Amino acid sequence: MFSRDRKWLLVIGIICAMIMTSISAWQPQTANAASPSASKVDAVLVVDVSNSMNTSDPGKIGNEAMKMFIDMLSTKNDKVGIVAYTDVVQREKALLNITSEADKQELKAFIDGLNRGAYTDTSVGVKEAIRILQDGKTAGHAPMIVMLADGNNDFNKTTGRTESQSEQDMAKAVAEAKNNGVPIYTIGLNADGKLNKNKLADIAQQTGGKSFITSSADDLPNILSEIFASNLKLKVVPLQSITANGNYQDVTVTVPNDSVLEANISIMSSKPVDARLIDPSGNTKPIPSSDVLLSKSKSYSLIKLLKPVAGDWKLQVKGVRQDQIDINLIFNYDLELKMDAPPAKSYKKGDTVQIRSYLTSNNQQLQDQELYANMNAVLKVKDLDSGTTKEVPLTNTGDAFTGSYTIPDEHDYELTVRAEEKSFYRETQPLTISAKAGAGSGTNRGTAGSTAPAEKTKLLPLILAGLGLLVLLIAAFFIWKAVKKANRGFVGQIVLEIRDENTGEKTYPQYKKLNTFRGKFNLHQLLQLAPEFAGTDKVVFTPANQDRIMVRSTAEITIEKSGRAVDTGSGLELKNGDRLTIPLASVDKTILLEFISVNS
Repeated sequence: MFSRDRKWLLVIGIICAMIMTSISAWQPQTANAASPSASKVDAVLVVDVSNSMNTSDPGKIGNEAMKMFIDMLSTKNDKVGIVAYTDVVQREKALLNITSEADKQELKAFIDGLNRGAYTDTSVGVKEAIRILQDGKTAGHAPMIVMLADGNNDFNKTTGRTESQSEQDMAKAVAEAKNNGVPIYTIGLNADGKLNKNKLADIAQQTGGKSFITSSADDLPNILSEIFASNLKLKVVPLQSITANGNYQDVTVTVPNDSVLEANISIMSSKPVDARLIDPSGNTKPIPSSDVLLSKSKSYSLIKLLKPVAGDWKLQVKGVRQDQIDINLIFNYDLELKMDAPPAKSYKKGDTVQIRSYLTSNNQQLQDQELYANMNAVLKVKDLDSGTTKEVPLTNTGDAFTGSYTIPDEHDYELTVRAEEKSFYRETQPLTISAKAGAGSGTNRGTAGSTAPAEKTKLLPLILAGLGLLVLLIAAFFIWKAVKKANRGFVGQIVLEIRDENTGEKTYPQYKKLNTFRGKFNLHQLLQLAPEFAGTDKVVFTPANQDRIMVRSTAEITIEKSGRAVDTGSGLELKNGDRLTIPLASVDKTILLEFISVNS
């Protein structure tokens, strides 16, 4: 049964669609509004942890890659989730909002704790990654999936699972990723030479990602740098490679302007490396310090400069004599490129469209002439009828890019501006215009006696537009209510202990922060999808008023409060300090749960 709100929403949606379809038939086709390009990411790292990886990835390069990717992310509001799969999801971590280095350490500790198991089904990992993105995505963030696997399947014969079924599930997952603008980047791990590279390449190609192959951790800085840069429309700036001589050697790191949010300097070396840093004014910067972060692993070092001043920095690197040291640089910018929509009028062959595009930060137009000075821009015009694309250079005016385009034919066109310099590029959302006869409102060519019908014809779209606006406002109200409910956040944390009923022993308390969840989550997610607790996915939590949470479960799950079984079918509200006991007779374990509200 539909609720009253859902019935209204359905009716209004149908009416709205009918009205807007009618309006679109009367109105000229105008340029689409541009949407911003993201400078933050929602990323899910997917890793095959089946036993086949003992030969495909004996050195656990996949773990190193995931940790390096996490180190490259910003410490301010990038979000990362992790899926470890075999033929089922072994463990997962929902999207975690990174606000500190401690959050990154939590993710890396989770990666170090992953174990390997039997069988493999690659579709399982991709499907779960897409679900995690849907549950925790943030508006304005660039979504992405990074998959580390050998691409091969190995099914448990007792389940009856077939290659055909897995391929169908993978095709659905890939199509869903493509439709939602989620690129999948694949890193093929190939130590034993049995990589299914075509499968991984096809997944990446269909979703707009990229595919890589490696059997050595030495390749990781370049691979991860390119993935990171590609998804955020950045460019990898190669710095010089050096052969260590046992002394400090100077490498110049040029920060081009004051709009750089972060500079990521990756140093790859097979042996330990020491580094010193001198800022453009000649002062030595401690590594690490409040605005210089350092991450180290067995295969790389990553130095992150936070809001660095513009100018030439000096990186001094000392390595073991004769060791080859490769250094790359990626800047992160909080910049978007927008284009003014052409006037909302009809076009015809020979008309000239004026173009103006500019950089913005936090939705404010930038006036930084130093930044513009090193940039160039082009207007890319795609003829939607012939399929051809033409580039028209634009003029850099110091605070914008301007130019014009004369329409050569009665066709539909897609306009995009691309602006770039050596460390990043940005593109506007495409704008579509039409120069086909009859596409616009045009001029009335009837006789004087036909003006009345013509005026009625002009008035009808206005009436329909007004009615459509009214319905849209009503629909927006109900949509707002539905979206608000689906994306409502949580506060506080849940403390978990697990008691073994055979021995009476309890695990150490686990503190699970709830602020990364939106709309709802289940107990199985808090238990990191441990297979033995599979039934706990029926215990579902949703936000409630006054910083409380609501718990619901099916009848087969017994939930006790204060020593008595309670009915949670219609929901049980938990306030600060409330405790629940959930006995699981099938595994002789009992889950002890306490809700703590941070605002109480």
